[in-house]
Amino acid sequence: MIEQASTQGTGTLVRSFVQFFLVSVFALVLGACAGLNLFGPVKIEEEEIIPPQELYESALADMDRQYFATALTTLEKLERQHPYSEYAERAKLMTVFANFRMGNYEEAVLAADRYLALYPSSPEVDYVLYMKGTSLFAQIRDMTRDQQLAQDTIDTYTVLLTNFPDSEYVEESRKNMRVAFDQLAAKEMSVGRYYLGNGQYTAAINRFRTVVEKYETSTHIEEALYRLTEGYLKLGLLSEAQSAAAVLGLNYPASPWYERSFNLLQQQGLVPDAVEGTQIDGNRRLEKRT
Repeated sequence: MIEQASTQGTGTLVRSFVQFFLVSVFALVLGACAGLNLFGPVKIEEEEIIPPQELYESALADMDRQYFATALTTLEKLERQHPYSEYAERAKLMTVFANFRMGNYEEAVLAADRYLALYPSSPEVDYVLYMKGTSLFAQIRDMTRDQQLAQDTIDTYTVLLTNFPDSEYVEESRKNMRVAFDQLAAKEMSVGRYYLGNGQYTAAINRFRTVVEKYETSTHIEEALYRLTEGYLKLGLLSEAQSAAAVLGLNYPASPWYERSFNLLQQQGLVPDAVEGTQIDGNRRLEKRT
């Protein structure tokens, strides 16, 4: 009886201790939560609503002073507070320009895409396309890197030139396109030279033909035709070599690359000739670089 009572008393004591411990922990948690105000009312400050015209004029003033970061903050507020106002479209247009001027080219491209998606019939579309193309162009680094930016630049400017041939931005777009074409051609030439130097003549020829067929206005066209002459001779394709040299001589008779092509053929007892049925038409007139 005594042992049973003792055991029951011990069990009661343990249960009491556990209950006391749990209550204490719960009280501490409640106290911590109260200190953090997790259960109390949270006061959220409401953003002051400023008239759209006032925000727009403020951003415009900052743009005039070249405070582009401040202008962007104001433009974001304008779009957030007044997404359907008459100033929302202007704000999106200014966002493209401000990001471009700050060197935030990726953001400028995104802003341009957003504007074009929302306002495809805007009279500012040619300007936005120009800004997008120029933002892509500004990110082109060198020929050793991925050339997608150069291709995207060309694609964007092509849309501008095709749809807005009389735009004031056409001339500058054409200049930048030529540089982008040169970038892509330079990459093809670099890879082609590598293949040529390693005896992979067919792979090299494919690269040089790409330059001739796709980037004929690039500064690499003369060397590409010479390298074709060289590659075809390596493979014993004499007629192809003659035709490649003939195109080079027809379009760039004073070029040192033509002289080198002529000498290569002479070593084989050949001369440049527009042979029919070859991959490259020996009578082909190329578009001149300007």
